[in-house]
This record gives sequence, structure tokens and C-alpha cells, in this order.
Amino acid sequence: MIKAVKASFKKYFITGFLVVVPLYLTIYIFSLIVGYMDTILQFLPKQLQPDTYLSFHIPGLGVIFTIAIIFIIGLLTTNLLGKKLVAMGDGILARIPFFRGIYKPIKQFMETFFVAGYSGFSRVVLVEFPSKGIYSVGFVTGVAAGEIQNKTKEKVINVFLPTTPNPTTGFYILVPEKDTIPIEMSVEDAFKLIITGGMVSPENSKGEALSVQKG
Repeated sequence: MIKAVKASFKKYFITGFLVVVPLYLTIYIFSLIVGYMDTILQFLPKQLQPDTYLSFHIPGLGVIFTIAIIFIIGLLTTNLLGKKLVAMGDGILARIPFFRGIYKPIKQFMETFFVAGYSGFSRVVLVEFPSKGIYSVGFVTGVAAGEIQNKTKEKVINVFLPTTPNPTTGFYILVPEKDTIPIEMSVEDAFKLIITGGMVSPENSKGEALSVQKG
């Protein structure tokens, strides 16, 4: 009887824990972001700060202000003059040695995911990495060309191997196509798998584990 009660208590506690903790962390992180964005208003002249005219503070005004600024910048940079200014600014930043090494990769990454979505990754494969017998999930980004392809004895493909839990970093490797294992998993599902460290394992439409085939 006591064991049954303990088992039930443990079961319900873990279930509640799995509901409360993610919810709490989400609210906590969101509140930090809102609070940080609210501090942006402090950079405005005193006459333009909402708290100057209100007797109380309204949380979230910084978020609205940030979204409005980003929208206005996007609106201005879509016209011909704005595009020229952005191109000019990119040219200036590209001449700054240290800054260009950070700015350019970040911009290219953001453009890849927010503009092209996952289209930069054509398919998902398994690759023996970092050593034989150990497999990593990778994304095919294209076929190697030019000097790289000419220097290899066989056809090689470009593969990006993201890290866990931050898939924005990883390894770029060149692999002979015959040494990759194609899998039927979508790019989006593969990202979920990587971000969660394998805890969320996608399944196919039949509810069975995805099979892999040597290709």
C-alpha cells in the first residue's frame, strides 16, 4: 500500500514538475527580455520617455518601442536609397578587421534562417563523426565545387554538423557522398532532435522509428 502511494506521488509530482518548470522558465526568460527592452527607453531624451508623463510604469513599452524601431528600419531599408545605405554600411564594416569577423557571419546566418528558412539545408544525413562508429546528424548544404572538388578523388558534399543544444554553431565538413547515410527526417525535425539532445525523437507518419539506409 505504502509503495503504491509513493509510486503515485512520484508519478504525479514528476508530471506536475514537467509542466511547472518549463512554464516558469519561459515566463522568467520572457520577463528578463521585457525588462531589458524596457531599459532601452532610458536612452531616449527625458521629454520622450513615457514615465515622464505617467504616474506609473507600464511594463512592455520597451518591447513595443523596439518592435516599432525595427519595423521602421525595415521599412526604410526596403527602398532603393535604404538598400544603398545598407550596402554602404556593410562595406564600411567589412573594412574593420575585428568587427567584420563577427558581423558578417552573424548577418549571413540570420539571412539564411529568417529569409531562406531551412531552404539552405537540402536534406538530413548521418555522418561518422568525430570518429568511426560514432554518428552525427548533419545537413547537406550543397556539393563541393571548384578547387575543393578537383583536389578530391571522388564526389564530396558540404555538410554542416550543428552542436547541441545550440545549433547555430557546429562544424563544416566535406564528406564523400557515398560515406553519408541519408535519412527520411525533415530538416525541422532534425533541429528539434539536436536542440533537445535526442530527448525529442521525431517519428514518421506511421508512428514508427525512422529507418536509415546506407546510400
